[in-house]
Amino acid sequence: MNVIVGLDIGTSNIRVAIGELDEENGKLRIAGTACEKSVGLRFGNIVNIEATSSAIKNAIENAEQNAGIDVHSCYVSIGGEQIEGLNAKGKVAVSTKGKSLRCVNQDDIKRVRESATAIQMTLDRDMLHVITQDYIVDNVAGIKDPINQLGVCLEAAVHIVTASRTTIQNIANCVTKAGYEMDGVMLKTLACTTAVTNDDECELGSILIDLGAGTTDFLVLVDGAPVCTASVPFGGNIVTNDIALCKGITVSEAENLKLEYGCCWMDNVNPDATITIAGLGGRAPEEFYQTELCEIIAPRIEEIFQQVLDKILEKTTLTQLSGNIILTGGGANMNGIIEMAQSVFQTSAVRIGVPEKLGGIEDDYAGPEWATAIGLVIGSKNNVPHRENRRKVRKSSSEKSAKDSVFKKFIRSLF
Repeated sequence: MNVIVGLDIGTSNIRVAIGELDEENGKLRIAGTACEKSVGLRFGNIVNIEATSSAIKNAIENAEQNAGIDVHSCYVSIGGEQIEGLNAKGKVAVSTKGKSLRCVNQDDIKRVRESATAIQMTLDRDMLHVITQDYIVDNVAGIKDPINQLGVCLEAAVHIVTASRTTIQNIANCVTKAGYEMDGVMLKTLACTTAVTNDDECELGSILIDLGAGTTDFLVLVDGAPVCTASVPFGGNIVTNDIALCKGITVSEAENLKLEYGCCWMDNVNPDATITIAGLGGRAPEEFYQTELCEIIAPRIEEIFQQVLDKILEKTTLTQLSGNIILTGGGANMNGIIEMAQSVFQTSAVRIGVPEKLGGIEDDYAGPEWATAIGLVIGSKNNVPHRENRRKVRKSSSEKSAKDSVFKKFIRSLF
């Protein structure tokens, strides 16, 4: 039994998911999870190595206790504005002039991908993922697997994701200081997509939006592959700060108000509902209507969605997608979030992305905030390192297979 660990380092929380992979039948189950308050991050970037590594250590140790497994290594997510996505094309000859036609082979695939990725990058960037969108053989497009196709010329369209080398190194340093090894780094929206989307959504064209505390990351899928990956520098924390400023309360109390009473769609609020907050510095407690809280939250959530839409229109030529808008991250739990997204994107095809059930402790990861951690486990199951995390005492219970979708096949080559 192999063990895969997904580590989602977010601005607000660090989440860990431990999966067990049965090598004989390929079935995966989640054996344990843990969530720890994040420390040392700002807008998704690590600003305090020591504090973040300590929080990572606590989160993984708690997950170890819950799963009964000793952990030695993990896969880690990465996101935020330092991520850049771009589309590129490569072209190579398969058959030379004067010689008979031959079939495309694996070496041709390797060469055309190398051609597509021959881009200039600054020294501070690393290539994180190269995902094939399409193959073209002799001007015939829409070929997903060109192996054994006869042809003269092979082209490939790819989506390249790059990341800040410094950020990757900071993540690795934090994991190492916490006492673990890093098996690989994966774009968080790719991980989310692996956990919450289905084949039809990937093929028809969908947008995945991860509503985090520090940033809002998004990914656009068309024909089973990403065409746009980007981020906006606003998330749930800015909503909390707005509440604290408008109501004259502490940030922690504002966060509690947001989580307990927050709503971003006025039609979902009872106009007679009131909220009481404790007074500061000897002031009497204050009572106000829940509609007032909604009036603070709604414009900011609308602004975040509008910025996502503006960036998509700026970076792509897409005018309409036939799939869904899928919302993940802690912000996806807010009352009215679906209605607000429907309003901004002018579509009714909006849903909350909850990770598929893999058996084990299903109730512990049945929320959109777990999409990244669970997606790391699912997306990494074909890349389990030779060094194995070890089980302590407990034996595996019933398992459920992770569905191998069209998109998940792309994930196999990401690390």
